[in-house]
Amino acid sequence: MLMLYNSDSFAVLQFDLPAAEDSAPAVHRGGYEIVDKFARKEIFLEGALAQRFREGVDHLVETEPTEEALDEFIAGYTQLAQQPVSLH
Repeated sequence: MLMLYNSDSFAVLQFDLPAAEDSAPAVHRGGYEIVDKFARKEIFLEGALAQRFREGVDHLVETEPTEEALDEFIAGYTQLAQQPVSLH
């Protein structure tokens, strides 16, 4: 787990998981967890959606965005969030 972004509104964590034992060695597993701190919801992105998120972030970073611009981009994904955040 790697914290990629943390603002007053959002936290983004990257998860890299080892490939399943029965899969090809080049198969990558993992994704991104996005926590909306105000809505108290989270979403886990994996597969094609995670790749699209990563490409969008990479493109945005090239423009040296403000925190507001990053938060706006992330907010587009948190609209999909259904899982409430709970502390253990």
